Amino acid sequence: MTARLIQAKRVVIKIGSSLLVDQRTGALRRDWLDALMDDVAACRARGQDVLLVSSGAIALGRRSLGLERRVLRLEDSQAAAAAGQIRLAHAYHESLARHGVPVAQILLTGDDTERRRRYLNARNTLTALLNHGSVPVVNENDTVATEEIRFGDNDRLAARVAGMIGADCLVLLSDIDGLYSADPRLDSAAEFIAEVGEITPAIEAMAGATGSHDGSGGMVTKIQAARLAGQAGCSTVIADGSAAHPIARLEAGARGTWFTTSATPASARKRWIAASLHSKGFLTVDAGAARALAQGRSLLPAGVTAVEGDFQRGDAVVVRGPDGAVLGRGLTAYSTADARRIKGHRSGEIQDILGFLGREEMIHRDDLVLG
Repeated sequence: MTARLIQAKRVVIKIGSSLLVDQRTGALRRDWLDALMDDVAACRARGQDVLLVSSGAIALGRRSLGLERRVLRLEDSQAAAAAGQIRLAHAYHESLARHGVPVAQILLTGDDTERRRRYLNARNTLTALLNHGSVPVVNENDTVATEEIRFGDNDRLAARVAGMIGADCLVLLSDIDGLYSADPRLDSAAEFIAEVGEITPAIEAMAGATGSHDGSGGMVTKIQAARLAGQAGCSTVIADGSAAHPIARLEAGARGTWFTTSATPASARKRWIAASLHSKGFLTVDAGAARALAQGRSLLPAGVTAVEGDFQRGDAVVVRGPDGAVLGRGLTAYSTADARRIKGHRSGEIQDILGFLGREEMIHRDDLVLG
């Protein structure tokens, strides 16, 4: 199981409020954060992309606003989030600056992962940040999110983000070292579950309640997150993050519950493209492009001879050969109008034609399913 973490190309680490913020004083656990960022820097040094999904803004903000002893209303929570988010971002910036690692802050709502255009914008931004060597720190946008569009917990947000960026491994750091047959705080006979290959009703029944004051998730949401991540080809581990260097400890064999999947992010994505999307149009390609696609290459604008339908960037389209036979389907990087303007042209001409620098590919090979 340790190899799944060490060999992962992209890792998402979710950090809960109970780990980041001292439950007695409401202060940031700076030494613990520095130790975790040391682990993150070590992951990056071996070539891994790392994205953090961090709780803690409300817990930090309520202290600065004098709301520690009050049950928070929605507007109080949003105010605390606004006050705490700037402190949280600054703490991550300072801690990773010790390693010369840049940090970026991204705030998301449920809408950003459900609505196609906003999903694409968020994914492209996160991917660009990773490609530029930054560590994105993601949190739910509690300041503006209403109950109707909230995730309500960062476990499921982390799983959505893991699927969004094609992560291989999701680490849910908690105040418990994994899944038990019953709540070990209440049942001394509870048995530890080291690996879960399938999330069954029996597994779901093992979940208990949340254990911290500031946290909004519990084992139920962690299992839901593991299910979401697994559908995207991402393995999940629930581990105790209380001690210093929790990632290094996991790599050394510390206990955690692994939710495994036989799929990869790429295979899961292609299965989703093939089975779940309604096509909005057609792209006809020439013989040279058809041969390139059969060899596993991307579809470039130069190979497109005709564009039909009414689609937007990120929509599914059918790709047809010069004889009209269906070659496959994929997600287009351009709208109908833009695709018509650049069809038949080289990728280097896109900026001059459209007035902006778009993607080189009409459909990237990772977004294309043949057959």
